[in-house]
Amino acid sequence: MLNKFIVLAALLLPACFANAHEYKVGALEIAHPWSQELPPNAPTVAAYFVIHNAGNTADRLLSVDSPLSGEAQLHEHVMQNDLMKMQQVPNVDIPAGANVTFAPMAYHVMLVNLKDRGLLVDGKRFPLTLHFEKAGDVTVEVAVQKQPPEVTHQHAHAQ
Repeated sequence: MLNKFIVLAALLLPACFANAHEYKVGALEIAHPWSQELPPNAPTVAAYFVIHNAGNTADRLLSVDSPLSGEAQLHEHVMQNDLMKMQQVPNVDIPAGANVTFAPMAYHVMLVNLKDRGLLVDGKRFPLTLHFEKAGDVTVEVAVQKQPPEVTHQHAHAQ
């Protein structure tokens, strides 16, 4: 019986980590890029992640792009006249020693003019390239999920 339990645990362990993925470029670490599965007729999709700057100098996310869309934009949510409003931003500062969270109702990447909706279902992944001022470029794989990951809730107030 114990042997069966050990075999089962060994088989299930990789599944626990299947959605957790991290990337590194220079002093920057990009944790768990994800997007939420949306209805097939959704005109846009958003991508989220957490950037940790382990370095001693600030960096800046200048732009993003993906073959999934005709255009990728950096956005943020801001409060204006007691209303939450989404707006495009030209870039995002990544302070030294800090986390910057891209999450619902915060910074996020907006992908418009979608080209391949077949990649926007639970369990699929699509590439997203982040262009940093100092660290350079890094391409990450964005995991499409039905529900937001727990890691987003843990980092939501870490800015």
